[in-house]
Amino acid sequence: MTAQLIDGVALARLWRERVRERTVALQTRGIQPGLAVILVGDHPASQVYVRNKVKACQEVGFHSVLETHPAHLSEDALLARVRALNADPTIHGILVQLPLPPHIDAQRVIETIAPEKDVDGFHVANAGALMVGQPGFWPCTPYGCMKMLEHIGFDPCGKHAVVIGRSNIVGKPMALMLLHAHATVTICHSATVDLAQHTRQADVIVVAVGKRGVLTADMVKPGAVVIDVGMNRDEAGKLCGDVDFEGVRQVAGWITPVPGGVGPMTITMLLVNTLQAAERVAT
Repeated sequence: MTAQLIDGVALARLWRERVRERTVALQTRGIQPGLAVILVGDHPASQVYVRNKVKACQEVGFHSVLETHPAHLSEDALLARVRALNADPTIHGILVQLPLPPHIDAQRVIETIAPEKDVDGFHVANAGALMVGQPGFWPCTPYGCMKMLEHIGFDPCGKHAVVIGRSNIVGKPMALMLLHAHATVTICHSATVDLAQHTRQADVIVVAVGKRGVLTADMVKPGAVVIDVGMNRDEAGKLCGDVDFEGVRQVAGWITPVPGGVGPMTITMLLVNTLQAAERVAT
């Protein structure tokens, strides 16, 4: 068996076309979705992520604002910029790129973003809404993973899902989304004893720990769906995920590549959340 690839680039293209169509409809009513992105410091990966997000906004017809600040920017100054954007009616979504310099309390910054503009889905109000199943903004990466499962016709209902990783950005919200889809969910992490015992029972495995080779072929049930959220580099500097791709693809039924898998869908769901924020203002 060789796993079928879940093409995140192609799926993202389909979703972005839908976003573009809905954006045109909003523009006829005098509303242009607006996203503000704040970058503090010169973290190389963050610069790439921010550039891709701004480019994606432009492609679908959004109004985008990119603010870049030096790493020594004070926390109070950053909070003041967030509050100003909260009050700006042309901005429907605010994203502060993480990680932030160590002298800035990232959680305090996130909680300063107005929940209705928190298109990353990290504010405690949105996290709580996801917890109890109420409307809110879902974190973009797990949201994109759910859309990938939907795209291949995988219904999590009654299935066993294993999520490797427990971060607030991916692992925890991923588990909650799968629970809402009626999967039986196991969350594994660095303190899990015998990880393979859990993964071999899984119908779908989502790996999000940022460490190469966490999931190998002998740990996967034949035919399982494997979603690789990891982004690492191998000895040659080539991008790779958390999964031993070449090995696991010989066992799994479906698998996401890195690059070209979850990454494009993460940015796409950011666009979806921003669009929805603008649509809520329009109602």
